[in-house]
Parts: sequence; C-alpha cells; structure tokens
Amino acid sequence: MSVRHGLLALLSRAPRYGYQLRAEFEASTGATWPLNIGQVYTTLSRLERDGLVARGEQAEQDDQGRVMYAITQAGVDELDQWFARPVSRTDRPRDELVIKLAMAVTTPGVDVARVVRAQRAATMRSLQELTRAKRGLDTSHQAAQRLVLDSMIFQAEAEQRWLDHCEAVLAAPPKETT
Repeated sequence: MSVRHGLLALLSRAPRYGYQLRAEFEASTGATWPLNIGQVYTTLSRLERDGLVARGEQAEQDDQGRVMYAITQAGVDELDQWFARPVSRTDRPRDELVIKLAMAVTTPGVDVARVVRAQRAATMRSLQELTRAKRGLDTSHQAAQRLVLDSMIFQAEAEQRWLDHCEAVLAAPPKETT
C-alpha cells in the first residue's frame, strides 16, 4: 500500500498530527501493516515539499504543541487520481519468495523441496493466524479490517496453490530439448 496515499486519505477527513495518522493507518489496516512513526514524518515532509499537505500554523497545534497537517487542494487532486487509477501488477514490489525459489532451483546443493516445505508450513501458520484475526475483528473499523484480512488470506491461499504448482513442476521429469 502506498503510505503516501494512505496518509492523504486520512488527512482528507480532517487535519491530524503524525501519531494520529500512524494510529489511524494501523487501525484502518487491522494493524497488519505496522507503520514506523519515522516513516510517517518522513512521508509528511515529502508531501509538504510536494505541496500536497500543509503544516498548521501555531494556532493549529493541539494542546500539547503537536503540529497538525492538513491536505491541500493539490493533495485532494492527487488522492482523487490515486483512487481512480488501477494498481498495476508491475507497480508492486518484487516477490522475495519467487526470487528465493528461482535462486534455490539454480543453486547447486540447495534442497529445493525442503525450501518449499518450510515455506508451506510458514504460509499455513500465517493463514491460520489471519483466519483467527478475522474472527476477532474490532467493530469500529470492521469493514476496512475485513477487506485487508480477506486480501491477505486470499494471497496466502494463492501462495499455497503456487507452492503446489512448484512441487509438481520440480517433480516432473525434465523435457527434452531438440
């Protein structure tokens, strides 16, 4: 998820300071994507530099002196464009598991079947944890959390199917090339 756009979405509701943004970001994602407070403030600095947010004046600080940030019209426009634009599969980060298995297959001495079994066990544990988390959803952010957890569950299930496919490909005799 784009932290940049996630923060803009939160700021589109009302001005906030960094720790509020962090807490609300994590609540919206069911705490499945923890956000480092340093990342929040670094992102806010970039958003401010790009004219997408503005730092509040002295009068706009809260009672503890924390600086409030507000979305600008340019930020609203950027957010609208982000919501309207589909996410491309090529925009997502590299998949470490795919790289790991590709390297394992081509590296002499690596027990690829063991790598696959270890990943399958870890993915199954993750799937079980996600399913338990889904059962215990907090009702205050239930729809957002459910969507995030559903996505993660579907991804874990797809990973299990892909691991099945990897085992089948690796077990098949090599095809002759002519």
